[in-house]
Amino acid sequence: MKFIYTLLACAISLGSFAQPKTSTPKQAPLDRSVVPQPGPAPKIQIGSANVQTLANGMKLIVVENHKLPTVSYNLRFEIDPILEGNKAGYVGLAGDILGKGTTTKSKAQIDEAVDFIGAQLSTSASSVNGSCLSRHSETLLALMQDIIMNPSFPESELDKLRKQSIAGLANEKTDPDAISSKIGSLVRFGMAHPYGEITSETTLKNITRDDLVNYYKANMSPKNATLIVVGDVTPAKALEEANKFFGAWEGNAVPKRKFGTPQLPAANRVAFVAVPGAVQSVIDVTYPIEFRADSPDYLAVMMLNNILGGSGFQTRLMQNLRESKAYTYGCYSEMSADDFIGTFSASASVRNEVTDSAVTQILFELDRLRNELVTEETLKSVKSIMSGSFARRLENAGTVAGFAYNIMKYNFPANHYETYLERLNAVTAQDIQRVAQKYLQPEKCYISVVGNKDVLEKLTAFNKIDKPLLYNADGTVNKGIVAAPRGVTAETVFNNYYKFLGGKENLQKVATLRQSGVMSVMGNNIDYEMLTKDNTMYKMKLTMGPMTVLTQIYNNGKMSMKSMGKDVESTPDMIEDAKMEADFFNRDHLADFGYSAALGGIGELDGKAVYIVNYTNKAGKQNKTEYFEVESGKLLKSTEVAEAPGVGNVNKETVYNTYTNYNGLNFPTSMTSSGGGQVVEITINKVDVNPKLKAKAFKVD
Repeated sequence: MKFIYTLLACAISLGSFAQPKTSTPKQAPLDRSVVPQPGPAPKIQIGSANVQTLANGMKLIVVENHKLPTVSYNLRFEIDPILEGNKAGYVGLAGDILGKGTTTKSKAQIDEAVDFIGAQLSTSASSVNGSCLSRHSETLLALMQDIIMNPSFPESELDKLRKQSIAGLANEKTDPDAISSKIGSLVRFGMAHPYGEITSETTLKNITRDDLVNYYKANMSPKNATLIVVGDVTPAKALEEANKFFGAWEGNAVPKRKFGTPQLPAANRVAFVAVPGAVQSVIDVTYPIEFRADSPDYLAVMMLNNILGGSGFQTRLMQNLRESKAYTYGCYSEMSADDFIGTFSASASVRNEVTDSAVTQILFELDRLRNELVTEETLKSVKSIMSGSFARRLENAGTVAGFAYNIMKYNFPANHYETYLERLNAVTAQDIQRVAQKYLQPEKCYISVVGNKDVLEKLTAFNKIDKPLLYNADGTVNKGIVAAPRGVTAETVFNNYYKFLGGKENLQKVATLRQSGVMSVMGNNIDYEMLTKDNTMYKMKLTMGPMTVLTQIYNNGKMSMKSMGKDVESTPDMIEDAKMEADFFNRDHLADFGYSAALGGIGELDGKAVYIVNYTNKAGKQNKTEYFEVESGKLLKSTEVAEAPGVGNVNKETVYNTYTNYNGLNFPTSMTSSGGGQVVEITINKVDVNPKLKAKAFKVD
């Protein structure tokens, strides 16, 4: 469609809509060898914003826009970063819980009131936001007032939010991009800085309601608040409403916090996270930069970033790594400004075999911008792109409010944004090289890579200080794998596992088994039942109320499966997997299934020493790893590369949270499984050992 519009525009410009012919004076022929000189930057007329201050110190910014009968409110707080320590994550939870209940209304009542007027309302750790039809403005403001002045921080809502956060963390452990983001922040800023802290299941469990209340009391006050109002409203009415709903709000002065400035590494440092079976490496060349929005270098740095890898196919990184080398679908850079410490990042996902080559090319492009002037053509192109982007932003009335907020916050000149194009047009190639030499550090950066362990050896060539930094997927330090004591093998680890479960002899006496419980997926609960018999047959059934979601039956080499009542064809691989699932002792005869297991050594998992057992499939590829606690022998976690229909290879992780004893045997009864963007919580509520199971239960249709 966009191509058609382009053709139409060309047709118009070429005179497809012909005008009557008139006599015109002859002009000198156009000399196409001469590049036209650019005209002066156009003057920008930006809509006005009304800025006022309430008696309690709260700022008010109003931008009128009467095109639609709607109005939006953004109550924003200026809060310095907080070092959360062993309770990392509480700041985010404090923001999320604000709208979950007040001293006058429950969460359900708030939601009902918002829905009744067709509004939107959300909260965060630094803002309360709402929008509605302008005729409902006072109803919405009354809700916002109640939320910000009378929050109740319900304990039940905290428990829900904590569980959701823990489930999200579980999914991140199998997402290479999420892992890369976490490790990038960690190496850039360090754990001693708020931007480098890592939220974990442990830190989330440490959080109490008092932590959230104390955050609110210390950091949300009219003295650090600005109410931004945009839409079908006049400054006079907005001021009247602000005074009515927030004028009586009192609060203390908000504390200022200072932190040490994160430093660049003395030389390039590799940080690596191994993801078993990964077919791509996620690369992030990154480091901290001292760069604020009010820096005199701001426009030149933004232009530099757009030349390097900001967006579009014209950038240096995209042209090199995608168009020229075909290493990746996309390679991008970011140079973000921050009041405390900014970020440089150049990232890409590339094939395993070109990981080191891709890093080389990223560093090359950084170095090239430091040492070579960009061409006038490049300069004109990036100015055109940024001018167009700026013009599109002006179409949004909220942009004008944002401009007013920045002028107030950074003490910019009143015409700061009106002169944007003039200042942009004044940036030279020499300015670009100057800021490149100041902010691009190809020899003092962290080279973070998340991928298959096989790529690490080639990456060590980039590491110029000590050894590469090794991390686990959750951001904890990977202390490496050491050899197990002599005599310890995969077989002895399996036998210790059987011993933990209750002893192999006792396990062999289990002829039938019934397990039932609940699987929680995306907020939906699915009832789960699994039957096994004689290690040669099993049945799994998933139901939601009266509806059967899935039924799978395996019986001595035969298999049937129904999904939502419809037959699903069983492939040979599915039948083979089902055969292994039915056999509790499949670890004792993996060769029968074309698999092998080998002890990888002793590592660390959540502070516990674990035996690492690696599995190789019939294709000769290592596709699964299990982690058994050295002290107890129990299985703590398994990871594998599984093939998902229509998706391809997916990294899957299962954490065995809890074991429960039934009839003298230990069974895993709480598991978290994640992969492919989904998190499944499995809770086994009942285990029957040697129940009477009829043969027809395992009948294959």
